[in-house]
Amino acid sequence: MKILIVEDEQKTLRYLTKALEENGFVIDGVDDGIDGLHMALEQDYEAIILDVMLPGIDGYQVLERLRKKKQTPVLMLSARGNVEERVKGLQKGADDYLPKPFSLVELIARIQALVRRRHNDTRDISELNIDDLNINLLSRKVFRSHHRIELTAKEYSLLSLLARHEGEILSKLMIAEQVWDMNFDSDANVVEVAVKRLRAKIDTPFATKLLHTVRGMGYVLEERGNQNV
Repeated sequence: MKILIVEDEQKTLRYLTKALEENGFVIDGVDDGIDGLHMALEQDYEAIILDVMLPGIDGYQVLERLRKKKQTPVLMLSARGNVEERVKGLQKGADDYLPKPFSLVELIARIQALVRRRHNDTRDISELNIDDLNINLLSRKVFRSHHRIELTAKEYSLLSLLARHEGEILSKLMIAEQVWDMNFDSDANVVEVAVKRLRAKIDTPFATKLLHTVRGMGYVLEERGNQNV
């Protein structure tokens, strides 16, 4: 899987290159916007890591020009992590946005999620099944052991996100950004409350628990038998 990194800080570029190569990616790295745009247009990549502040042309200009020709998944990096900057990046076509300094583990998880989502989007998936949990993506109906489960819109979005990433630990920040489209760093309790409500509906009445808390990391939806959460 080939990734393009466009980052002018050489230390960060080397750091990301080494880490992603150790996780099985093939990396092309450039340190200015003009070369980054040229490579993004001329070659096929699974995803692009794009810094905002670049010599030549900045990351926003690279993204705008890229989106006229290609829809390669883009994760933007920026030292300016306020909501306005993040919204600007997403509006210009970024698939994800990560402020500096960032957790390397989270960056790798986000890149893996972008790559997986890109491949999943090419398949006609109408439903998701995890153990006896069934999620119909067309009708937006959810069943557990053939019993209909009524969910709010946000609960359904949360459940379908976790189900699409079955077996993958999602952090509270990642969940907040995907489900609420907002950075909830200052109010992580929003995610905790939503997970608690969802668990009460899809897990509590049933012997086999599917929604698990991973201490200090986040949440994962997977079948583990009758283990406690």
